[in-house]
Amino acid sequence: MAETIVMPQAGNSVESCIVLSWRVSEGDTVAEGDIICEIETDKATMEVEATAGGTVLRRLAEEGDEVPVKDPLLVVGEPGESDDVTASSGPQATATGAEPATEPAGTRETPESAGAGVVRSFATGEVRVSPRARKRAEALGIDPGALDGSGPGGRVIDRDVLAAAERGAGEARGTETAGAPAADSSAVHGSYTDIAVAGVRKTIATRMHASLQESAQLTLQRRADARAVQAYRARVKEERRRAEAAGRTDGLPNITINHMVLFAVSRVLPRFPEMNAHFLGETIRRFAGVDLGFAVDTPKGLLVPTIRRADAKSLTALTEETGALGERALAGRATGEDLAAATFTVTNLGGLGIEWFTPVLNTPQVGILGVGAPVPGYNEDGEVVPQIGLSLTIDHRAVDGAPGARFLAEVARSIATFELTLAQ
Repeated sequence: MAETIVMPQAGNSVESCIVLSWRVSEGDTVAEGDIICEIETDKATMEVEATAGGTVLRRLAEEGDEVPVKDPLLVVGEPGESDDVTASSGPQATATGAEPATEPAGTRETPESAGAGVVRSFATGEVRVSPRARKRAEALGIDPGALDGSGPGGRVIDRDVLAAAERGAGEARGTETAGAPAADSSAVHGSYTDIAVAGVRKTIATRMHASLQESAQLTLQRRADARAVQAYRARVKEERRRAEAAGRTDGLPNITINHMVLFAVSRVLPRFPEMNAHFLGETIRRFAGVDLGFAVDTPKGLLVPTIRRADAKSLTALTEETGALGERALAGRATGEDLAAATFTVTNLGGLGIEWFTPVLNTPQVGILGVGAPVPGYNEDGEVVPQIGLSLTIDHRAVDGAPGARFLAEVARSIATFELTLAQ
């Protein structure tokens, strides 16, 4: 009997994935474990393996289509067999199966099937709604049963709810300016290009907006004496040069100032458990170990890989892991594990010449440290020395200003006395 291969669940927060390219065509023979296509999530690019073997009877999505997780991608079976998805066997078939209409009229939700709940409404009958779309609709006061879904099989997904909210805002604006014709952008500004907000960009937009709406953010700033980390960086570069000249392959990795800042933060956080935490509404969850996130500027947008148990890693190990994580993120090959939630995040714009900035919390984390470029400044003794600008944003619901200031002061001290920090 024919079987369906479904879009995998590529992370707990992923609702749908875009099919980038197919590796198989209809009529091909595939075995379980073969790569059938490449997909893009809202965070990364990955390959999909076949979960069943046989002849490819039908591809259910085109390249460029956005397919909800656990919805069918491919039908495999014996040559000449029916490729009707609804006739497929196994749990995959329920991904497109309809719930029997046996409940009383009105609006209700049936148990979720393959990640999508079913909403009944007087106006539209039975409508499949994804969990994220249902949650968004509840928050915006929108009836998902009244929407036309753009997902496979008419499924209502998150973008449908957002579009409905935007239409509502547009109608409200139209009422205020009744009779006024809409401005022609090309006539006013010349030619233009519209770019869809999707993938990583959409995730960033949603999370940053939610972060500012749902938390009480306060940013504290101070400088750290950069002489110690600059001197250590110079010694590392000289040692690497000598190792390369001697043909040695066991030299130090390319340790940068950013690696040293990450190392210092990982050593300070365990002494400030209120900073190594998540704010969960009614609960503040403090973590014993430090899973340290660091921001990476990729061609597709900002990604935040996580260094697991950074507090237990040497500077060399932390540098090597940071490099591997960063390379996968830049190549669009970061895994769900690479990008899993951290307990604290560091973001560095110093390489772009930025001295100070206000980082936005990666909620539910209660703290994020922004690192700026080294610039001349006066130290406590009145000397002009290179200093690094540090900007700490905290969630004031979980952390007060004074504990945040003490944490930031200790991070600055650990950077200023980096060789002592290495001894910890």
